[in-house]
Amino acid sequence: MSVSPPILPSILHGGRLDLARAHFPQAPEPWIDLSTGVSPYPYPFPPLAPEVFTRLPDVAALAGLERIAAAAYRAGPGAQVVAGAGTQAFIQSLPRLHWLPRSRPATRVSVLGLTYEEHAAAWRAAGAEVARVETLEEIAAAEIGVVVNPNNPDGRLEPAACLAETARAMAAKGGLLIVDEAFADFLPAEASLAPHAGEDGLVLLRSFGKAYGLPGVRLGFALCGAALAEPLRATLGPWSVSGPALAIGAAALADAPWLAGRGVALAQEAVRLDGLLAAAGFEIISGTSLFRLVRHAAADRWFAHLARRGILTRRFGERPDRLRFGLPAAPAAWERLERALESAQNDL
Repeated sequence: MSVSPPILPSILHGGRLDLARAHFPQAPEPWIDLSTGVSPYPYPFPPLAPEVFTRLPDVAALAGLERIAAAAYRAGPGAQVVAGAGTQAFIQSLPRLHWLPRSRPATRVSVLGLTYEEHAAAWRAAGAEVARVETLEEIAAAEIGVVVNPNNPDGRLEPAACLAETARAMAAKGGLLIVDEAFADFLPAEASLAPHAGEDGLVLLRSFGKAYGLPGVRLGFALCGAALAEPLRATLGPWSVSGPALAIGAAALADAPWLAGRGVALAQEAVRLDGLLAAAGFEIISGTSLFRLVRHAAADRWFAHLARRGILTRRFGERPDRLRFGLPAAPAAWERLERALESAQNDL
């Protein structure tokens, strides 16, 4: 019986091991997935009670998780926290809210730089005019602005004070600034816009799965004022977070010492990764403690070389000279990566 090839999505993300296996069927197993920027250290959540699977998600548990998240992220006093099935749920929901009336020209949305493509795709699907811009001044001139901070894939970081000023300028004319802090968990607290959450003209997105190494839990949060929180909840609908996600998220977000310890370990391992990549001839552009973006004239051949050895990196069609590397998860994975990098002289 023939097997259908994997469906190619309109936007390629990391983590598509099905596509990697289809294109490199002789690669050794298990694959080492360095393409996603997810922490290699999953949170060791306790055994879950059977009722989180056998009952509908509890409203009180949802409210409790949102209170824990507000404290963990240091949300401002006027902020409301809305939990959803990953930040992707909010990226899809925000364009469907009330600021896209069909009786006037399309909303103008500006997205800062080369970044996570789902933001622009979601707004275009809702009928907005989307432009990529390079400065916060251009963001402020739009009706809706999107900034991923730190940026994915290059780790660019805009100062929180500048973003807060941009949000205030946009609010003054009825606009909105969306700041996606999916990779902000291991930054100093002052790098986050969370203390400003609840102010007019600002919605902040936070991801759970990346920092806690549990992307399959599908959990994320929007931090915003009441005027946005209520329509967001209505758009997400009831039971937007599963019972297991409620339990795991509450335990992990309340465990500040665990997160701090992981941050130290990840910073050290990112430096180790820099050394391996530089020795192999890559130019380190930038990144975060969860990933590194590199440049190499033969990046496409490097991608294939590593994939033939069961190591998946993230490549970019718009930037064919760049690759993104996440962190290996175990000593054996580090050893395989090091051997693959060292063996490239005969393959490139």
